Amino acid sequence: MTANAPLDVARDGAITRLTLNRPDMRNAFDEALIAALTSAVRQAEQDPNVRVLLLTGAGKAFCAGGDLNWMRKMATHTDADNRADATRLADMLHAIWACSKPVVACVNGDTYAGGMGLLSACDIGIAADSAHFCLSETRLGLLPATISPYVIRAMGERAANRYFLTAERFDAATALRLGLLHDVVPADRLGEAVDALCRTLCANGPDAVKASKRLVRDFAGAPIDAALIADTVERIAACRSTEEAREGVAAFLEKREPSWRRGS
Repeated sequence: MTANAPLDVARDGAITRLTLNRPDMRNAFDEALIAALTSAVRQAEQDPNVRVLLLTGAGKAFCAGGDLNWMRKMATHTDADNRADATRLADMLHAIWACSKPVVACVNGDTYAGGMGLLSACDIGIAADSAHFCLSETRLGLLPATISPYVIRAMGERAANRYFLTAERFDAATALRLGLLHDVVPADRLGEAVDALCRTLCANGPDAVKASKRLVRDFAGAPIDAALIADTVERIAACRSTEEAREGVAAFLEKREPSWRRGS
C-alpha cells in the first residue's frame, strides 16, 4: 500500500480492491480522496478484466465521512465553490451506485455520515460485528443531503426518518436488521467472508450479473403493469440468444465449468 496515496488500488485477479487510505483521519474524505475514488471506479468500470469492485478502509474505521478540516475550509469559500465541491461528492457516490459491475463494501470499522453514503451506494455490504454506524450530520448543524438518495434506498424511509433526525449511533446488528447490511461476521472472519462473496460473484456470467443489477435499478418500485411485463419479456428473450447464455447452459448440461469461470 502506498503510504501517501489517499486511495490504494490493487488488482486480485478479476477483483479490484479499493482501500480508503487515510487511517489517521479514520478514512474521512477530502477533495483528493473523492477525486481518486471517482477515477478508480470509472477506470474499473471500463476494464473488461475487472468483474468485482471491493471497497474497504485502512486501519480501524471504514469511513468517518467528510474531513472536518476540509469542511471548515469549504465553509469560508463562495457559494459557487461549495456547489462545485458538493457536485464532486455527488458524482463520486453516483459513480459507485451506477457502476455496472458489483461493488462490495467490506465494512471493517465505524461508518459515519458520508461513509454511510459510500456503504449505501454499494450493492452489497458485509461488516465486522464490532462496527458502528451513525448519520451524524445534525449534531454538526448539517444535513445528509448528498448521501440521502442512497441511504434512504438502503435502510428505508422509516428508519431514515429516525436516524437522520436523531444522529444516534447504532451497532452492526441494528444495521443488519434495517437492511443497511447484508451480513455481519466476527471481525477476524471479515476478510474470509468478503473474499468468498467476491469469488461467488466472479463465478457467475459477467454479462448476466450486469443485466441483473440493471433489473434492480430499473424495476425497484415500478408498477407491475403491461409495459414493465413487456420489458421483462424483451430482456429475457434477448438474453437467451447471447453467447454467454448459450455457453452457460451448455456447460451446465455437459457438467463442465463455463468459459468465464475457467478464466477468472
